[in-house]
Amino acid sequence: MILDRFRLDGRVAVVTGGGGGIGAAGALALAEAGADVALIARNRAKLDTAAEAVRAAGRRAFVVEADVVDEASVDAARDAVLGEFGRADILFNNAGITSPKSFADLPVDEWRRVIDVNMTGAFLVTRAFVPGMRERKFGRVINMGSILSGRGMANRTVYCATKAGLANFAAALAFEVGGDGVTVNTLGATVIVTDLNRELVKTQPDLYGAVVKRMPVGRLGQLDDLVGALVFLASPAAGFITGQTLYVDGGYTAG
Repeated sequence: MILDRFRLDGRVAVVTGGGGGIGAAGALALAEAGADVALIARNRAKLDTAAEAVRAAGRRAFVVEADVVDEASVDAARDAVLGEFGRADILFNNAGITSPKSFADLPVDEWRRVIDVNMTGAFLVTRAFVPGMRERKFGRVINMGSILSGRGMANRTVYCATKAGLANFAAALAFEVGGDGVTVNTLGATVIVTDLNRELVKTQPDLYGAVVKRMPVGRLGQLDDLVGALVFLASPAAGFITGQTLYVDGGYTAG
């Protein structure tokens, strides 16, 4: 049946930044579709909470405290995941940070930190897990991009640069690994309301109102709006889609 092609039964997913927000919601959605999930982040308490939700959905969960910008930490996380599950089939590169400063006020250390977490982290984690996917001739790598993967915004210079970089990283890597059954794509999300930004949405109505005004659907995104696209890209149904940015943005990029 066609719906079976959207199932993830028997698969193992790895989610970075898995302790909360989009990461935790994505982990739960992957579990509800049938995958066991390894959650990677630095906050153990949040990881444990997200893991309990995965287990409540009837799937196995495994948590690993790791820093995605540290190569040794990433490699140790990979070894721990492979030791627990034996393989990893799906990688959701979700760990990321932003900086709301203007270009003129952005310290170089902050510039480097955002690049390290958003891009170097995705590179290190992908490099750690993709070889096993290639050996097994199946894999799904999904990067957490943004509507800003393809356009700019004031006071988000480094964030825009990294999200554009992730999209092109996916496009380039798709050529290297596609012959081995591994797809690499990016989710280009609009503002998704989570616990991390809920207060900002309330206190910065001009900024977020401008985003909503541009969107045909007339509202900001919710976690449920995003996770369906994540599951789709992780599933067998998306096996012929690679090197792409799938915009989940309420039409923001349509005009």
